[in-house]
Amino acid sequence: MSAAPTPLAPRPDALTRPFWEACRHGRLEASSCADCGHLFLPPGPCCPRCWSPRLTVRALSGNGRVWSFVIYRRTYHPAIPAPYVVALVELDEGPRLISNVVGCAPEEVAIDMPVRVRFEEALGITLPRFEPLGGGGRP
Repeated sequence: MSAAPTPLAPRPDALTRPFWEACRHGRLEASSCADCGHLFLPPGPCCPRCWSPRLTVRALSGNGRVWSFVIYRRTYHPAIPAPYVVALVELDEGPRLISNVVGCAPEEVAIDMPVRVRFEEALGITLPRFEPLGGGGRP
């Protein structure tokens, strides 16, 4: 595993550790309810739809679309220089994940832009970030 996470990095706990381990191995996974089939992120102790504690894990394709986003133009911490994009990505399988869009200029990001996951080491942990898939951003 990489160095200890910085105070800015996510801190894996008993519920989220499997998600972060999967990311470290280049896989994107979500919790899946064994009773109703609902897929959800972030991981939790029970299904947020039916409250069942019977959960499994399902591998995801890593493909999705930008649901919403914001461009940060101010640097709030030297480890994360501006400009950068924070986006809510709706994955093809349904769950939504807050992450960054990378691999293009912030001004190229657009709502409904197709993206795919790209795992990057940052802040002492492997983060799932997203890059444009095909010619999806603004013209």
